[in-house]
Amino acid sequence: MRRVVFNQKGGVGKSTIASNLAAIAASRGRRTLLIDLDPQGNSSRYLLGDTADDAAAGAAEFFESTLKFSVRAPKTDDFIVETPWPDLQLMPASPALDELHGKLESRYKIYKLRDALLELAEDYDEIWIDTPPALNFYTRSALIAAEGCLIPFDCDDFSRRALYGLLDSVQEIRADHNAELRVEGIVVNQFQPRASLPQRTVQELIAEGLPVLQPYLSASVKIKESHELARPMIHLDPRHKLSLEFVALYEGLNPDA
Repeated sequence: MRRVVFNQKGGVGKSTIASNLAAIAASRGRRTLLIDLDPQGNSSRYLLGDTADDAAAGAAEFFESTLKFSVRAPKTDDFIVETPWPDLQLMPASPALDELHGKLESRYKIYKLRDALLELAEDYDEIWIDTPPALNFYTRSALIAAEGCLIPFDCDDFSRRALYGLLDSVQEIRADHNAELRVEGIVVNQFQPRASLPQRTVQELIAEGLPVLQPYLSASVKIKESHELARPMIHLDPRHKLSLEFVALYEGLNPDA
């Protein structure tokens, strides 16, 4: 299964959600790959800590290789590194992705990630893709390569207004490039059940028939500790409320896993 976590708005938890769900998959013995396409590299730092800067290769090097023709072209797994967690591997991001963006777009390399993931199909049970907060070349590449799309939502009016355009963008990719792509659901993040605005906003989305997933992910300072220590919640505190919510979310998406 190939899934992308996508939202054009920053700060909604894309990297946190992608990394934690990938970590849960791997903890269950699923061969899992996380691909970080955000030049900020938050998922890379989350899984590798300070060693993320030392990664010899990653997503930037993969895309750069598509700009060259070589009889002995590198394999996709040459751009993948191990993480501290068994069964979890990473294609890390770096700021070099920004520098390559224009060249990749002008030379129409939009299908290269899809082709690479098809090459890796036998190597992984699950592939998760973290995207930048923009509908750019990397995000479109991810949507073209994926089967499922998760949309983080942080319960404010700006996010709600942007949501409709975002859903339209996914449907356009589906119609023009990737008939397999479907929105699996909206992941409510940083939910505060005692506040009236988040409750009302989420209920309105449900009333409109939008695919809001359960459970909602609670707001918690524990996630900041998880980021700082570079330990996904399932490895930091598996009995924490937020860890259990991530597990329940994963199980809802993967009932047979």
